[in-house]
Amino acid sequence: MTFDLTPEQDQLRDAVRALGRRYGHRYFVEKAKAGEHTTELWAEAGRLGYLGVNIPTEYGGGGGGITELAIVCEELAAAGCPLLLLVVSPAIAATVLNRHGTEEQRKRHLPGLADGSQKIVFAITEPEAGSNFHRLGTVARRDGEGWLLSGRKCYISGVDEAAHVLVVARTEDAGTGKLKPALFLVPTDAAGLTRSKLDMEIVSPENQFLLYLDDVRLPADALVGESLDAGLPALFAGLNPERITVAAMGAGTGRYAIERASEYTATRTVWGGRSIGSHQGVSHPLAHAAVQVELARLMIQKAATLYDAGRDLEAGVAGNMAKYAAGEAAALAVDTAVQALGGAGMTTEYGVATLLGAVRAGRIAPVSREMILNFVAQHVLGQDKSY
Repeated sequence: MTFDLTPEQDQLRDAVRALGRRYGHRYFVEKAKAGEHTTELWAEAGRLGYLGVNIPTEYGGGGGGITELAIVCEELAAAGCPLLLLVVSPAIAATVLNRHGTEEQRKRHLPGLADGSQKIVFAITEPEAGSNFHRLGTVARRDGEGWLLSGRKCYISGVDEAAHVLVVARTEDAGTGKLKPALFLVPTDAAGLTRSKLDMEIVSPENQFLLYLDDVRLPADALVGESLDAGLPALFAGLNPERITVAAMGAGTGRYAIERASEYTATRTVWGGRSIGSHQGVSHPLAHAAVQVELARLMIQKAATLYDAGRDLEAGVAGNMAKYAAGEAAALAVDTAVQALGGAGMTTEYGVATLLGAVRAGRIAPVSREMILNFVAQHVLGQDKSY
């Protein structure tokens, strides 16, 4: 057992950290508040190969795995630039297409995902069903050689930045008549697809949308994979990378908040010339948050290692635990940092309170802490299903 990164992974971490710090949290916040996107950072990360670290070399990627992509997510977040679309496009969409797409789909989309010139977002959540794919109302039905999609999706990130959205729908199995999940690549300018922006109380350059699919007509090759049998494994192929990279982003955000607070408390003096960080009432909460973030990082590393080794079932357990741990740790770290900074913690200048909404959302999405606890209770502890 080793906790050391390879030399190549160490170099990647250092390089991404340097890139993130050149842009920094001020850049991130200014873009978000101006209603703009982090276009320059995304493009440079793509040119340097960081967006495609988990994509095979034959499609223009770095040939690494989710371990490497988690490093990218964490280090950009630790620099104050937590990019949600890293989770959506390279982690989910690229993984799904690489593992279960057709060769034509891989050739068409993976090179652009690797260099950042293309983004594909992901649509599973619905107003009534949430992310429970057993109850999805979005349905795909045969239409000659092609398909017609109808339904609604909500909380879909970055639709305004992407050329395609990977839509999870349900199709009818010709043999059994039962509905089964399938994934479709839908152009964001397709006839019948409309969107409505959701106003969110989160400081983020990425927007959230409601999607409406009204008999969206698609060609046969919009179906991900060679047949409908690819639907369920393709769906699950994207969920573990999603949880792991979301967790990495949360751990990076926690590191950023603790670093900002530690710099402040080590130099801020109020009574007798001693720093406020010398008082245990200030330093102990920060130390506790640092411990929780580091524990989450260890679980992220375990989950990513298991996933890259092809041990999907074990990676599913570890990925859920990592997402839970990182969500709790990030929320604790940011809240503790705000408290340590006092009034300064609530200012935009100090760049901590700007993350409160994002880390709170991290305890809800992409899967809530309660559903993770249900998963662990059922699959680890052997308890009866509670829902």
